[in-house]
Amino acid sequence: MNAIEVNHVSKSYGPVKALDDVTFSVAKGEVFGLIGPDGAGKTSMFRILCSLLLPESGTSTVDGFDVVSQMKEIRRRVGYMPGKFSLYQDLTVEENLQFFATLFGTTVEEGYDSIRAIYSQIERFKHRRAGALSGGMKQKLALSCALVHSPSVLFLDEPTTGVDPVSRKELWEMLAGLKERGITIVASTPYLDEVRRCQRVAFLDQGRIRGIGSPEQILTEFADIFNPPGIEHDKASGISVENVIEVEHLVKAFGSFRAVDDISFTVRKGEIFGFLGANGAGKTTAMHMLTGLNQPTSGTGRVVGYDIRTEHEQIKRHIGYMSQKFSLYEDLTVAENIRLFAGIYGMDDASIRRKTDVLLKQLPFSDHKDALVKSLPLGWKQKLAFSVSIFHEPGVVFLDEPTGGVDPATRRQFWELIYEAAGRGITVFVTTHYMDEAEYCDRISIMVDGKIKAMGTPEALMQEYKQPDMDHVFTLLARQATRSSD
Repeated sequence: MNAIEVNHVSKSYGPVKALDDVTFSVAKGEVFGLIGPDGAGKTSMFRILCSLLLPESGTSTVDGFDVVSQMKEIRRRVGYMPGKFSLYQDLTVEENLQFFATLFGTTVEEGYDSIRAIYSQIERFKHRRAGALSGGMKQKLALSCALVHSPSVLFLDEPTTGVDPVSRKELWEMLAGLKERGITIVASTPYLDEVRRCQRVAFLDQGRIRGIGSPEQILTEFADIFNPPGIEHDKASGISVENVIEVEHLVKAFGSFRAVDDISFTVRKGEIFGFLGANGAGKTTAMHMLTGLNQPTSGTGRVVGYDIRTEHEQIKRHIGYMSQKFSLYEDLTVAENIRLFAGIYGMDDASIRRKTDVLLKQLPFSDHKDALVKSLPLGWKQKLAFSVSIFHEPGVVFLDEPTGGVDPATRRQFWELIYEAAGRGITVFVTTHYMDEAEYCDRISIMVDGKIKAMGTPEALMQEYKQPDMDHVFTLLARQATRSSD
């Protein structure tokens, strides 16, 4: 008997068909990937299989139990780690684990053997709030919470989005251990190295299964989506000798802990500068100082000519900012978002009206200017968010993991926008956990334990550390870290 059987399942949200006659099965003890672009229907499928959402038609069973008529049996047998929410940030590590154990009618003590190998790695932080953990530690806690009741089937909905490459590798090593115990694992992921860790994958697109097979079969058959051609870019061609970011001996301490520990670097006008580091390395803290959101403990820094200590309001007016977590107001229209952010950046009404018309034609979004942002496809949202962040022609745009959780084809389109902006003289300061994107940068730095461990062009760093690609360079350096969180 298969662990999971899905037969002709459909689900709609109003006029949107999230799942359209989906059929597949998963063998007991198999590691099965459910892959596809954002909005393909993956999360709806996960929620149906975990009995959190009712299908409109079709049937599904998990361990032989029907997901509609036998909900209680299903919930005893499944663990679910959703991508967007799985921990209570204000509860401690221990309180989160106790809460989930209680939810499943067990105790931490009773389920400890199920989570020992994973939880023992973070148990010494059991009194720390979940919101204060690094990405890798949150991942381990969320997985422990999903396993505390000893499930036979584990569902993971993009569990590594926003997590650095080393922590991602550690998670998949843990999953290999769970497979050895006979647990069936169904995971979705936008990372191709993780797709290849699955035994079989199903490619879901616009609610329909377009193919099921081995990872290599599916990645080869649908190479236009999962492995689009690289972007041709003449690196350093438009870079000026003028520095737009200058940092000297910058330190940010929280008590005795130095999140940023004496870093110095410069970034030139028109340069695409990759600012890399594992979760907890200190890069977010450094970015907060550069964008005027946080004051340094010591050291100096200038961004577009303004002092980060005394002129942070001027800095905010002359930079752009886009993050993975927040960049647009979903309940405002396209035009309203443009107008709002242009006003925040200090543009006058006449300029806003004139440039809005130009931007809508360029995107081209003229026919969608009154559409709510939440109704747009992810690729469109990304394009709009980036365009809004550089609407006022800033000297520098800071991009904080802007492509997290996004499929390769959409990421490629986004990088074409980055190259276009850099060609106009806008400096791009970008953080990313995709190491193929690191290779798109003109120059990169890699932070480890609050310090800049390496800096140079991707080609120079690969040569210096004798590694075939930036993923290997990053992993080599990040594994030298001695501290656990930022």
